[in-house]
Amino acid sequence: MAELLDKADQREEAIAVALKFCATSAAADFEESVAGLCQAAELAVLSGKTVLVKPNLLKPDTLACTDPQLVAACSRYLLDLGCKVIVADSPGFGTAAGIARHIGLDRALAPLGLQLNAMGPAVYQDIELAGQRVRLPVSRTALACDAILSLPKVKAHSQMRLTLSVKNCYGCVPGLHKALLHARFGKEREVFADLLCALYRLLPPVAAVVDGIVAMHVTGPGNGQPYPLHLIAAAKNSPLLDEVLIELLGCRISDIPLRRLCAGPALTAARVSAHGFPWPGPQTGRLRISLCQRCF
Repeated sequence: MAELLDKADQREEAIAVALKFCATSAAADFEESVAGLCQAAELAVLSGKTVLVKPNLLKPDTLACTDPQLVAACSRYLLDLGCKVIVADSPGFGTAAGIARHIGLDRALAPLGLQLNAMGPAVYQDIELAGQRVRLPVSRTALACDAILSLPKVKAHSQMRLTLSVKNCYGCVPGLHKALLHARFGKEREVFADLLCALYRLLPPVAAVVDGIVAMHVTGPGNGQPYPLHLIAAAKNSPLLDEVLIELLGCRISDIPLRRLCAGPALTAARVSAHGFPWPGPQTGRLRISLCQRCF
């Protein structure tokens, strides 16, 4: 799907990145706001496609997971475009169905006739990593789709520094394979970043809508503290969106292990649409990416 233009080396013209202030997902017009954000980000390019909606479901903890109402609103937007929608993830702890019940995602999806699925069985792909040939297991569910809509939660990450839309794609590695790859390659963050980049390049085009309504800061991805970031953002080019958010959050792209997928500087390749702005920003304090400096 060349028109999606989600790969960083395909940028030939400015790509829309839409940002919106969002105090809460409980607002009566939240679904309409998300649809407007997706429209501003030109996600209508997904019309009629088979799309994997990929939330971030780390464990049965609402702070660690994508807001269920955002998952439902994005799914509704895609259904209205005539898409075939598959909602799936491979959590790090517990089962997809169990986490969905715990955070209320099953109830949010039910009116749409959708349910959360586990990622399907692995298809092994050969990659080069750290000078060796590695068989990377990728879910058949992800590979069979025309496109992926990554729905990450903005979180500090003790290894990758930030969880955004590209890092969220790691859930396309099914089941216990994720833990095995972490054990094998996770001790060296640059090598693990190369693995994530290789996985991203194997996947169908990846667009993204990012949940920064309540971010996780100080540390993460599972045991941080809530931070009222009040932001949702979207783009059809997920590395570009991540790069814009990295700049917005005041980070240095050179400190992000996944910088290999970024063209930099992002703002020269993006048309940033302040959809519903000016953004007043966080209400209190300052977002801290991590206290775990040894990991960076």
